[in-house]
Order: sequence, then C-alpha cells, then structure tokens
Amino acid sequence: MTAGDVRAAVVRAGRGVRWYLRAWSGEARWDDYLADCAEHGHAPVSRREFERRRADALANTPVSRCC
Repeated sequence: MTAGDVRAAVVRAGRGVRWYLRAWSGEARWDDYLADCAEHGHAPVSRREFERRRADALANTPVSRCC
C-alpha cells in the first residue's frame, strides 16, 4: 500500500464520519430543505425559522417514552 492509498483511505473515512455526524445531528436536514425549495421554486425561510419550526414539530409530536 502506497502513501497515496493510505491518504485516500483516510480522506474517505473522514468524509464518512462527516456524513454520519451531519445526518445524526440534523445538519443535513437544512441542506435537504434548501434543495427541496430550489427544486419547487419556493423561497426558503431563514435558518432560525427553519429550526424553530422543526423544534415545534418535534415538541408537538407524541412520542412513546419511558420517562
């Protein structure tokens, strides 16, 4: 294995970790929202309003919990 192969593997692993963390944290939802607005020709709301609506939707959605 050459140094270039090792570097490529590290870069690939880093991209995978970045993708996973963005999906886990919800950061990717903002990008999906912007892409959806662009696709349908809608003007997107601000990031702050997007997060507020998302938090309100989560708070108002009944979820089965133990506590």
